[in-house]
Amino acid sequence: MISANELKTRGVKAIEEALISEPEVSVSVRGQAKYVVMSHEHYQHLRECELEAALAESRADMATGRFVKCTVAEHIQALQKNQ
Repeated sequence: MISANELKTRGVKAIEEALISEPEVSVSVRGQAKYVVMSHEHYQHLRECELEAALAESRADMATGRFVKCTVAEHIQALQKNQ
């Protein structure tokens, strides 16, 4: 964990050093973890995992029939009806 004070005084160097041993580092403000910092490569990896999970969920929905077929206009109408 990096404190906000350390980040202010040491800047990006504090982040770089912390990321040597961990893929993600928390930044604390007044002793509480408030932010998470990671490399761009690790962030991209997490985004890809998130997209893969969404795709798997969609495939499972399709396989079990949990979907509807309709036009865009019909879909909008259904959304407005449910408001």
